Amino acid sequence: MSNPSQKKNSFFGGAAILTASIIVVKLIGALFKIPLGNIISEAAFADFNTAYYIYSLLIIISTGGLPVALSKMVSEANALGRGNQIRKVFRVAMAAFCTMGIITMLVMLLFPRQLADLMNNSHSYYCILALAPALFFICPLSALRGYFQGHSLMTPTAVSQIIEAACKLVFGLSLSAYMVSRNMEESITASGAIIGVTIGSALAMFYVMFCHHRHASRLPRFHDTPDSTRSILSTLLKLAVPITLGASAMALANLLDTSIIFGRLQSGAGFSEMESRILKGIYDKALTLYNLPSAFMIPLTASVIPAVSAARAVKNYDEGARISETALRTTALFAFPAGIGLSALSTPIIRLLYPGTNVELAGGMLRTLGIASIFVCIMLICNSILQAHRLVTIPMTTTIVGCVFKIIVIYILAGIPSINIKGGPVSTVTCFGIIALLDLIIIKRSLPRSLSYVRAFLKPGLSALLMGAAAAAVYGLSSAMLLKADAFRTLAADGQAFMLTRTGNALATMAAIGVGVIVYAALILLTRAISKDDLALMPKGDKIAKLLHIR
Repeated sequence: MSNPSQKKNSFFGGAAILTASIIVVKLIGALFKIPLGNIISEAAFADFNTAYYIYSLLIIISTGGLPVALSKMVSEANALGRGNQIRKVFRVAMAAFCTMGIITMLVMLLFPRQLADLMNNSHSYYCILALAPALFFICPLSALRGYFQGHSLMTPTAVSQIIEAACKLVFGLSLSAYMVSRNMEESITASGAIIGVTIGSALAMFYVMFCHHRHASRLPRFHDTPDSTRSILSTLLKLAVPITLGASAMALANLLDTSIIFGRLQSGAGFSEMESRILKGIYDKALTLYNLPSAFMIPLTASVIPAVSAARAVKNYDEGARISETALRTTALFAFPAGIGLSALSTPIIRLLYPGTNVELAGGMLRTLGIASIFVCIMLICNSILQAHRLVTIPMTTTIVGCVFKIIVIYILAGIPSINIKGGPVSTVTCFGIIALLDLIIIKRSLPRSLSYVRAFLKPGLSALLMGAAAAAVYGLSSAMLLKADAFRTLAADGQAFMLTRTGNALATMAAIGVGVIVYAALILLTRAISKDDLALMPKGDKIAKLLHIR
């Protein structure tokens, strides 16, 4: 018999591998989108993201909960020593995945013009075509990942995700830069970046197929009788459909959000399609930065579910609630400074990373989106807490409620000429604010031990506000000092005033961030806002606690 502690170590080791790979993938994604926004035009950037929202929804529809369902069925059969059942489950799942991949690929290949028109952005046509083949590759890739996860083998999934991201970075940026240098049409340059996604999906699929061939060839012969194809398919769908529906809510909301923005900017605010694409491209640049804080929530959300589940397994519900409160406080310790930092230094950050864009407009939108990023982080940890406490349908319900408000708000605001694209960040902060608030209320009322949100949020929130004020003040003082130096100032385009050069802005921004980090760290330690229990939920938390002398 296998040692339970070995299984536990294998699980946490696999989770750590997967968590690390997801963080790497998110960082590569940022390294891809930030340069891409500077290589292609803002209109082309909007075309890229329009096609990507369609692609994301079709991926969820075609794969959605199937990898999770496949993983669960393979894991159960593996525990029972039913090798033939595993093989048949995989064959049935692979057939289902490939069928869905072909169908969704054909939707994008045969109806690109209709999809582009449905999004109120006819220029996204080429990007939709370029993304279509990726759907064919990603579906069998998802089946293979589910197979390995069912065996608690996370390395093939982790490596394949990094291959996808790296190919997108290398091939996507190279192709788009080449097309721009050849003065190709804007929407075609965006499709060059998209081709990198397709290449990455194909190479990742071939890599995982090779891993599967090696793994399957080493398995011994089994003599169990597998279930019927109908029974396996039925079980797969019963497990997958609820997960798919929940995952589809946000993807569908993002798709509708994009379509409504384009439609309302043109019909309500009176902009042309070209002007709408430019405005949406500026908004998408701000969204790229807003998405960064939530990427670093992955280690925490991954550790909460097993920690709470273990406490519940021995009926120690108070301990489960204590861990939940610690997770919320740890989230606040990271989310508040990240979000408030983005808001306080929104315009300097945009000027640093996207100097060629409309800095004032993008900076204003990032100021609002910084606050929204706090709510996103809280929502993510709340979802993990709810799932760990077996309240699995609540995250789907609250997400749907928030998305409905998001669509209503953007429909109203984007059609007002004086607000137009600036309604996007308002709808985003409304959506995630409502979801986070509903989740927190439900957690407070559902858990047997009352959580203290004052204890969880007050000290990190106040510390982050003081940090934001300090960072903004340092940027202002640094800017004033650098403006006095001829080397760091240039005449504004209108010839009316001097402004910081890109180097001067970079120096002032780095100084502000550095001071902000020091101020926040000092305040957290002085107010004892963080404890050893908080750090225990994070990788290497014990070592960090010893280093900082936290007890």
